[in-house]
Amino acid sequence: MDKPVPDPAKLLEHWMGWEKGDTTPGDLLKELKKGGLRDVLEALVSGPAA
Repeated sequence: MDKPVPDPAKLLEHWMGWEKGDTTPGDLLKELKKGGLRDVLEALVSGPAA
């Protein structure tokens, strides 16, 4: 099964839910992992320098 393409907007939405206190740290980590945060970070690190 192929992994879905990460959606940075959705990752940010999960993060903002945690900042507002609507999400527990454990749920945040689960959603960031499922949402592909690692792929986003790897792309940023391997991409051209800003």
